[in-house]
Amino acid sequence: MTAPDRPVIRVLLADDQALLRSAFRVLVNSEPDMTVVGEAADGAEALELARSQAPDVVLMDIRMPGTDGLAATRAICSDPALADVRVVMLTTFEVDEYVVQSLRAGASGFLGKGAEPEELLSAIRIARAGEALLSPAATKGLIARFLAQPGEPERPAGRSVRLDALTGREREVLVQVAGGLSNDEIGERLEVSPLTVKTHVNRAMAKLGARDRAQLVVIAYESGLVRPRTG
Repeated sequence: MTAPDRPVIRVLLADDQALLRSAFRVLVNSEPDMTVVGEAADGAEALELARSQAPDVVLMDIRMPGTDGLAATRAICSDPALADVRVVMLTTFEVDEYVVQSLRAGASGFLGKGAEPEELLSAIRIARAGEALLSPAATKGLIARFLAQPGEPERPAGRSVRLDALTGREREVLVQVAGGLSNDEIGERLEVSPLTVKTHVNRAMAKLGARDRAQLVVIAYESGLVRPRTG
């Protein structure tokens, strides 16, 4: 008996460098569970293709001429018709304020362009599964530097109110998610099963209106539930 085929992950590539898109296309299409459904050279084209091709995951360069990746990410993630589309930002410099803006705009995470092929493929699968793709090399420092900066309009108030809807256990799990722990790691720390953790995560996302796990991280910091370490 053969194992059932896994659903094919539809990938859209958005980068102004044709050579890089070509390399990504070859890599993605070499995987039996992935296929490239379109290529865009700027953010406007990426948005148009996202609407016409319904990709599962968009690999989006942050810096592109014309409509950049940040604007395109905001447009994609704010469109109810594209609620199932996940955006992974690609950047040359991982520690970049634009990355945080991308997360706030709804991106599922980011990856450096110098990542290994296996990392890129894993990123696509992680994003498709609704998990947070936050590069370990830069994310914690990046969050500490930018995500919880004071002085932004309407920053914590609405988030804090919505946190009141969470149970005590859901708050505990949210704190661990913001720390970058997996469901298995959270389960071990809180002495519950990974399935129970997943249930709490899903309920927290529903109550907080988060698209995916990455948005839970943003909410945890912006609300003040988790604070960046200083020093």
